[in-house]
Amino acid sequence: MELQQMRYVLAVAETNSFTRAAERCLVVQSALSHQIARLEKELGARLFERTSRRVRLTPAGAAFLPAARECLEAAERAAAEVAAAIGEVRGRLAIGLIPTVAAADIPGALRTFRRRYPKVRVSLRVGASEELVEQVEQGAIDVAFLGLPPTMRPRNVAGRELARDRLVAVVAPDHPFAVESVVDLRRLSEEVFVDLPAGTAGRMQSDLAFEAVGLDRDVAYEVSSADYIVRLVAENLCVAMMAAAYVPQLTDVVTVEVADAPTRVEYVVWSRYRRTPAATAFLAEMGITVEDRP
Repeated sequence: MELQQMRYVLAVAETNSFTRAAERCLVVQSALSHQIARLEKELGARLFERTSRRVRLTPAGAAFLPAARECLEAAERAAAEVAAAIGEVRGRLAIGLIPTVAAADIPGALRTFRRRYPKVRVSLRVGASEELVEQVEQGAIDVAFLGLPPTMRPRNVAGRELARDRLVAVVAPDHPFAVESVVDLRRLSEEVFVDLPAGTAGRMQSDLAFEAVGLDRDVAYEVSSADYIVRLVAENLCVAMMAAAYVPQLTDVVTVEVADAPTRVEYVVWSRYRRTPAATAFLAEMGITVEDRP
């Protein structure tokens, strides 16, 4: 069983297409298909169900995938550790972040990081805080930037608090609140809201604040994209609450202070046990020095 064969399987599984997988792996489709067929013969089981319309994993393929991913990641880590031992940082750096991260200048850090470590491949994944923590714990992401309510802390990972911020109301320019300097939660509770999905850390920042003062609110729109939150607000369909440090970059909406505003805490987190040389170097670029045993 070859590492390249496992890479091909992962690419097909992630793209649901032999054609797109071949493009990602920079090989012709016939070569990729041939290598996967060889692997299936060696394993004695088909890994994919192929039809003219779709490609999907078989039960055997689903069972094979986690171990293949771990094997590839282990090989990459081994190569990176060898390179680090001779003074060269390379390999993979997967960074996760919430859409509204504001406490860290990630593009600026990446600019200098790439100049210093041009052989590191960087991938950025946007998601919800609780999902990012889980992926850091599992080793799928190396470093993540989160936003949590003050009552929550990242669990099962190493990390550091970056900043605390209050939420502000975000409304359309023609909304009645747009001409006011401050509103309170009671008045906001009478409005129609857009927010992140229920149960997410981003949503809980506002939910807990309203619950603490005994108020309900109407979250008529649930979206997973901060950009789409702003679009709905700009159309005056609803109002929202977002981090004060994030909103200066927004256009087509107005922000209003909230007298009894909820707060959020931004963190950077990393694995307790599987920190790569690239992750250590990136954290150093952010001004964070970590011990060998966090």
